[in-house]
Amino acid sequence: MTATTNFIIEGMHCGACTGRVERALAAEPGVKSAAANLMARSARVEFDAPATPASLAAALDRAGYPPARAQTRLGIAGMTCASCAGRVERALGAVPGVIAARVNLATETAEVDYAQGAVAPSELAVAVTAAGYPARVLTAGDPPAPITDRQAAEAARLARAVRIAGALTLPVFVLAMGGHMIPAFHHWIAATLGDRLNHLIQMVLTAAVMAGPGRVFLRLGFPALLRGAPEMNSLVALGASAAFLYSAVVTLAPGLLPETAREVYFEAAAVIVTLILLGRWLEARARGQAGQAISRLVGLRPATARVERATGVVELPVEELAPGDIVQILPGERIAVDGIVTEGHGWIDESMLTGEPAPVEKSLGQPVTGGTVNGAAALTFRVTATGADTVLSRIIALVEEAQGGKLPVQALVDKVTRVFVPVVIALSVLTFALWMAFAPAPAFTHALVAAISVMIIACPCAMGLATPVSILVGTGRGAELGLLFRRGDALQRLSQARIVAFDKTGTLTAGRPALTDLIPAEGFDADEALRLAAGAEARSEHPLAQAILAAAAGRGLTRARARKTTALAGRGLSAEVEGRALLLGNTRALREAGVDTAALQPRADQLASEGKTPVWLALDGQLAALMALADPVKPGAPQAVAALQAEGVSVVMISGDTRATAEAVGRSLCITEVVAEVLPEGKVAALENLKTRGTVAFVGDGINDAPALAAADVGLAIGTGTDVAIEAAEVVLMQGDPQGVARALALSRATMRNIRQNLFWAFAYNTALIPVAMGALVPFGGPGLSPMLAAGAMAFSSVFVVTNALRLRRAA
Repeated sequence: MTATTNFIIEGMHCGACTGRVERALAAEPGVKSAAANLMARSARVEFDAPATPASLAAALDRAGYPPARAQTRLGIAGMTCASCAGRVERALGAVPGVIAARVNLATETAEVDYAQGAVAPSELAVAVTAAGYPARVLTAGDPPAPITDRQAAEAARLARAVRIAGALTLPVFVLAMGGHMIPAFHHWIAATLGDRLNHLIQMVLTAAVMAGPGRVFLRLGFPALLRGAPEMNSLVALGASAAFLYSAVVTLAPGLLPETAREVYFEAAAVIVTLILLGRWLEARARGQAGQAISRLVGLRPATARVERATGVVELPVEELAPGDIVQILPGERIAVDGIVTEGHGWIDESMLTGEPAPVEKSLGQPVTGGTVNGAAALTFRVTATGADTVLSRIIALVEEAQGGKLPVQALVDKVTRVFVPVVIALSVLTFALWMAFAPAPAFTHALVAAISVMIIACPCAMGLATPVSILVGTGRGAELGLLFRRGDALQRLSQARIVAFDKTGTLTAGRPALTDLIPAEGFDADEALRLAAGAEARSEHPLAQAILAAAAGRGLTRARARKTTALAGRGLSAEVEGRALLLGNTRALREAGVDTAALQPRADQLASEGKTPVWLALDGQLAALMALADPVKPGAPQAVAALQAEGVSVVMISGDTRATAEAVGRSLCITEVVAEVLPEGKVAALENLKTRGTVAFVGDGINDAPALAAADVGLAIGTGTDVAIEAAEVVLMQGDPQGVARALALSRATMRNIRQNLFWAFAYNTALIPVAMGALVPFGGPGLSPMLAAGAMAFSSVFVVTNALRLRRAA
């Protein structure tokens, strides 16, 4: 049976790292798929036997990217022998994410090592309890923190490292470079400290930088190099160490080098480490801003709720709520979990769910959603879902899954970054050799500086960040707008859509008939006719009857009392209403009763041509009124169609309705291509035909739309539709407004445009500056590139990519 687990891997720093993590996991027997996410510092693995979480963790350890681990202790009741202990261990071992489990029969406890991010201690206790041994968490290990919390912690750690590195680097830089800028300062240093003491001070401070804040590069970079899998940290470690060691030889044993080569580069080593740490800190801060959508969603969960008990109202942690609890909500409070209103009437702000600012009216029996904000009225509701089952939790899970996804374009980036670092090291060695062969004295110094510059300038951080950071911000912005991308790759496919096909009913139209026209015959009052018709239809369940009743209620009319109501199959109904004979039905019913409809027949024919259903009303054998019923177009549908057409997208409507009705709706929306009278399987066939013209997106809401949503290149489900449709779609529009389709298309195109900008910058930057760092311009009188400038440019590259992605927070 296929299992899925997640690992948090803090050691990934660039696109090359993610590629190595994926290859290390994929090489394990039984692994079906492995996807690493640089932004989230995580990896998701699907596997069968013989693979286990323990073997996967071991594979990551061997690859040099150990997963984050946590440990917890469980108290277990009911164990009586070693066999019981064995069963508990096997139950724990079967939970995806458990690396090792040790059961102590004497103390009735178990110690469990698990992959952080894959499972929680409470889930382990549930698994053991299900095996027949009641368990509880005794000491919770550190549960996996949300991505944004980890990013905040990483930013704080890097900020500390930057401050320490900056404080140590500043005097080194002043001592080394101050004399070049101010000759008098150089003479003062020579007169007071002397060159040797000056170099010793620089060496000690630089050593402190590298052993302290810069230790991360050495700790990760050199082991990766020894494994034959160099990555970004390897380049920094090689460059900084080479500059430091060469300078240390000049300082401690100058006799080993010719006099012309006795230059020190302590400031280069210290500044390289400091600038790259600064770049990582700025990048971490920006990534934290990029993930704010999830933070805001998580922050919508209140901590406590007031629950009714037999003894009164008690305040409980939200985690302790259970389905069936009755919860009281005061005006202005945020609703804790999902439920059904049991008392009260008011308005709730659901903008966090749908993106719509207008409050939604709630009364007895209507649903409320956790995270939404109550208005001015006090409400009481019965809990229907808690924890991971709530709408808010599912939204957070969808957004996190989409943010962790990979777009097809990322495959190209992965291939490039896989070979990029080894190529850079080879270019660095080549640069050193060329400078040693052709440069004037001191050739070694020039060769060393150029080789270090090549290694530093070519760090592929920006390449690895270009795609995932845009996905992170784009999907987060979508969540704020009520657009949920269930999978990250849906962003790319939707951006490529050339045809958008809409289901009609419930998507472009309201999905329920409504009275659109009421035309009284001469001598009759419109309201009176509607009041009498509503009385006759009062007990009917027919959708058209409900439309008449709703229209009467909307006008504040009191339904007349009716008796002797008789349904006329295929025609309508007859009744006695307030002593008058009433006939309500189609043209056939009135003609059979001998009622003359000639006075309003032209108008009835016109209404029918507009896709509306004419309904006649006769009283005591005389024509009283003509009514027209239709499924009205949603208010935002015309704007949605116009916006899509303005983007160069062809709009098609697919419907199971009659051709006349479907084409009438199409004309009202300026849709020229209408496919009508199709069954659900016919919708799939229609989409296959459309696919021959380009990428097709399909928008639907009902159970009968699920096959078409799955068959389209990308399916978009109206969030007010059925769960089946939502599950079949890749994009969920939380609002019922079809304008969300245009917004989703605009957001997907903006995201892909942003990704292309990032990739161009990352690749163009490296392509342009590596030759400069190698010294290609020097023979022509051009500049070289110092290691310090190379480090600054590399750090700026990553910050630029992340900052560019943050512009998506204002998209759509």
